[in-house]
Amino acid sequence: MAQLTQGRADLYHFCQTKDMVDLRRSEPEPPAGPPQVQWKRGLANEVLEELGPLLAEDGIDVNDLQAKDLTTLQASMNRAIERRNMALFTPTGPARDVAATTLALVVGAILDDNTTLAATLLAQVQPESPDNSVATVASCIGMSLGLLDAWMTGHTPGTPSTLATSTHLPKGHWNGERAATDILVLAGKGRAFRSLQTLITKQGSHQLLPGSALALAAAVCAWANMTRTPQREIIRNNIR
Repeated sequence: MAQLTQGRADLYHFCQTKDMVDLRRSEPEPPAGPPQVQWKRGLANEVLEELGPLLAEDGIDVNDLQAKDLTTLQASMNRAIERRNMALFTPTGPARDVAATTLALVVGAILDDNTTLAATLLAQVQPESPDNSVATVASCIGMSLGLLDAWMTGHTPGTPSTLATSTHLPKGHWNGERAATDILVLAGKGRAFRSLQTLITKQGSHQLLPGSALALAAAVCAWANMTRTPQREIIRNNIR
């Protein structure tokens, strides 16, 4: 059961991001540690309920898990968890709208060097939002990585052809800077979103959320400089 809930549980800890008061740091980030998980009571049962329809496609009844051998059950659960995670990180409709609004505000704050505001906005992002009233951790991370993949590989109209090689993180030390560095390398190959699980395992969502926003801001800055377009115009037309 621990394997079943680990990926989802990482979205619930969110401790470091909520304690972060400034996206800038006075010193380099400390070495990355293991994801800090804050377990939510009943999480395993909730995940099983969500995975039910996906498991049913493999002929597995969540109310009768003992009917399948352990190897078959684990393989089906792994497939279902991967599909569920991809859905969580691919916002659509109102969920995408609220994520886009949040990311636009965060990126704008970073580019204005109002890094305390950027941290405050990120602290308001939640693990879940059933009514889509606030952005979620997964939707902001997933949307950022998807946008960067499209921008860096020229799949978004108007992006400079050398955006991937011309994008660099702003000077100084940042929360999420290691994650941002990894994201930019992967996005340059169009592989940031496809590497979600690896990024979460390596960085944890508490670093990946600010890192993805920082990478997005760096790309907007480079794009604006290369095309002599106002940063706000790029944000308005492309973070959506």
